[in-house]
Amino acid sequence: MPNWLKPNNNAVITGGASGIGLAAAERFLQAGMNVLIADVNADTLGDAVTTLAPVANDGALHSKLCDVADFAQLQALQSTAADKLGNVHCLMNNAGTGFPPSPPWEGLENWKKQLDINLWGIIHGCQAFVPAMLAAGEPGAIINTGSKQGITNPPGNYAYNLSKAGVKAYTESLAHALRQEQEKEARLTAHLLVPGFTYTGMIARFVPEQPPGAWSPQQVVDFLIGALDQGDFYILCPDNETPRELDEQRIQWNTDDLIKNRSALSRWDPEFEAAYQAFIDG
Repeated sequence: MPNWLKPNNNAVITGGASGIGLAAAERFLQAGMNVLIADVNADTLGDAVTTLAPVANDGALHSKLCDVADFAQLQALQSTAADKLGNVHCLMNNAGTGFPPSPPWEGLENWKKQLDINLWGIIHGCQAFVPAMLAAGEPGAIINTGSKQGITNPPGNYAYNLSKAGVKAYTESLAHALRQEQEKEARLTAHLLVPGFTYTGMIARFVPEQPPGAWSPQQVVDFLIGALDQGDFYILCPDNETPRELDEQRIQWNTDDLIKNRSALSRWDPEFEAAYQAFIDG
């Protein structure tokens, strides 16, 4: 288990009222941690508190409404965490959402909203919490939830892809800066969680039962904890339809677009269809 995941330590989870965030909150509470979950939806937050109450010790579970797109609300969340919990040992920037997709030249307001929540929400969380976490000098972790779509950039929801590509770049920078700040005695680390196909509330709105290919949020958290224990930065989760090997092949092909000067997103370009399939087939 990670050295910070232990009784009486403290965690804050944005987007903590459902999906992966809720599963993480349950796991942390079961380990004896104190947890503050934050979410933008009051009803969902109330339901989460009810769900988590049986595994929470007295005073271990707290909740707060929070819109991560608003930095002032993240500052207020940090103040609440300091008052209710004390030093924070795990910050999980998990809040995220999707909007109806549009071409890159349309839907300006949704593009802005997508970036405000998925990317700026994580930046806001780190700006609000990291200084105090560093000052505490205790072992801890910042976990930012990214997406495979921010790595391979598949056509479709371009704004979502951009937001998650930004999360990847930001978290890489954060991890390096924390190493530099703490020299060889690094205690506070950053990690990029990259879930696979996961059956969350966002999907459940359209698909009433978990598809065979999807992982549950609990499976993602199981994988997350194991990867954190190994000290992994990139926590690339498989699922029931996409093994690690296929993820690696897709990522490699995407990276080689730049190196080999192929067309943008050549995986979906008919000119390269046969070459891509041959690459996947080995």
